[in-house]
Amino acid sequence: MTVSPGIYDSFSVNISKVSEMESSDMEYNSSTILKAQNLSKAYFAGGCFWCMEESFEKLKGVKEVISGYSGGITANPTYREVTYGDTGHFEVVEIIYDKEKISYEEILKNFWINIDPFDAYGQFCDKGYSYRSVAFYENEMQKDLIERDVKKFEKKFEKKVVTYIKKFEVFYKAEDKHQDYYEVYFENYLRYKKACRREKILENIWGS
Repeated sequence: MTVSPGIYDSFSVNISKVSEMESSDMEYNSSTILKAQNLSKAYFAGGCFWCMEESFEKLKGVKEVISGYSGGITANPTYREVTYGDTGHFEVVEIIYDKEKISYEEILKNFWINIDPFDAYGQFCDKGYSYRSVAFYENEMQKDLIERDVKKFEKKFEKKVVTYIKKFEVFYKAEDKHQDYYEVYFENYLRYKKACRREKILENIWGS
């Protein structure tokens, strides 16, 4: 049987529309669930996402922290692609938190005190574009708070904050082995964290 190419074109378009509708429905349902439970999300990059995940999961009011990738152009990137390729992505954490128990400002404060905002080459012992620090915003309120802090830190420390400020677009969850790494591979994680002198550097910047 001969099938007109137009049928394939029509079929492809229909499939594409269905996929877009399903994606839209998933985003709507996720947003609806979050609102119903009074939950919000925030996104930050602070070098190694293992360390950022640990720092946020300790906060009261934070429900979950997921390691992943954001800020670039490649869909569904792998860790190797983000680290060694040209995806444009950063190692990012998605923070799901209860707005009645913790505010965005508190979440943002925790971000700052767990990064070196003056490092233009990465964070701590992890160097490269994907390890740069980034504060993502989803609305003007978040953007204003981030920019306010940047001005405050530049005045206090008398040097330029090089943390990127970017509008959030999409988040891709990282591979399972990167989730809760600091708990699952506790000893390896501690050795890595100590070797990077992360806590010592943070103490030198922000105090104990």
